[in-house]
Amino acid sequence: MGLAALAPAVASAIVRLPLTSASKKLRNCGLRAKLNDDEDDPLLQAAINRASLRLQETRRPDPLFLDQYAGCFVPDNIPMDMGRYLRHYCLATKFVDDKLLMTMNDRDRLRQVVLLTDGMDTRPYRLGWPNSTLIFDVSPERVFRKAAKKLEDVGAKIQKGCLFLRVPLESSDIQQILCNKGFNGNRPSIWALQGLPLMTLGSFEVILSIVSNLAMKGCLFLGELPAWETEAEAGIKSSTQARMEKIFMGNGFRVELNSYSEVAAKLGRELAPQDYKGLLFVAEQLRFSDDQMENWRREFQRIEEEGDEEGFEEL
Repeated sequence: MGLAALAPAVASAIVRLPLTSASKKLRNCGLRAKLNDDEDDPLLQAAINRASLRLQETRRPDPLFLDQYAGCFVPDNIPMDMGRYLRHYCLATKFVDDKLLMTMNDRDRLRQVVLLTDGMDTRPYRLGWPNSTLIFDVSPERVFRKAAKKLEDVGAKIQKGCLFLRVPLESSDIQQILCNKGFNGNRPSIWALQGLPLMTLGSFEVILSIVSNLAMKGCLFLGELPAWETEAEAGIKSSTQARMEKIFMGNGFRVELNSYSEVAAKLGRELAPQDYKGLLFVAEQLRFSDDQMENWRREFQRIEEEGDEEGFEEL
C-alpha cells in the first residue's frame, strides 16, 4: 500500500494512497541524487563524514561502540577530531544500536529488521543479530554500491544464519519491493532510521506511511529525526513535540521523543558544545499492518460464506 499525503502535516484519519502515488511523492521529495562526480555527491560525502565520526568514536580509549568497518570508507586525508566531547551523531548511533539489540533479544519472534540508512551503515555486519534474522537495508543505491565494494574488499561478512537484503531508496515502489524480497507484515519487525536522506518533513511522512502499512501492531520504529524538523520549529521549540506526536499518531504510532542531553547523561558522557539539530525517537505501532488487515478480511469473508452455506442447508 501507499504513503502519507504530503500536503497536510497530518490527517485526522489514516489515509493510504496507491503505490504509484507514493512513488511520485518520494521522487518529488528530493530523495534522488543526480550527480556525476563523487566529490560533488552530497549524499556520498555526508555518508563518508558519518563514517569518519564512527571511526573516531571507535578509536577512543572508552568508545560507546565499535565499528571495525568504518575505516574502509574514510579517506586518509579526512582529519580526526579526538577531543573529549561526545558527538551527537555517535550518541544517536549508540541509542539506535542499543534499542535494536535490546528489543530483538526481548522478543522471541522478532526476526525482521529494516534499516533506513545513508548507504554506509555497518550494523548488518557489526551487530550480533539473533539467528535467522532478515536484515533489510533501504538506502541510496549509488552510496550503497560503493560501500558494498569496500566492505567486500576488507572481508566483511553477514553473520552466519542471517540474510541481508537490499532495497534502493530510488525504487519506484519501496513497499512492494520489500514484500517481494521476503518482508512479511504478519510477522513482528523493528525499523530504525538514521542517515536516510530525507530532505523535507514531507519526505519523512512518506517513509512513516510505508512503515505504518507494513509493521504489525506493537512493532517499534525508532531512530534519529533529521534537522529539518527543529529548523522548521526555530523559535517555537515547545511545539516540536506536539507537532511530531500529531504526525506520528496520524500514521498510527505513539511516539516518545528523547533529548540527546538526557541520553548522554544516562551514559555518563558529555556532549560536544554545538547546536546540533535533530531528535531521537521511539514509536510504537498501534494499528494493524496491511497484511494483518487482509487476513482479517479473508477470515471474515470465510465466516460469512460458511454462515450462508449453513443457512441454505437449513432451508
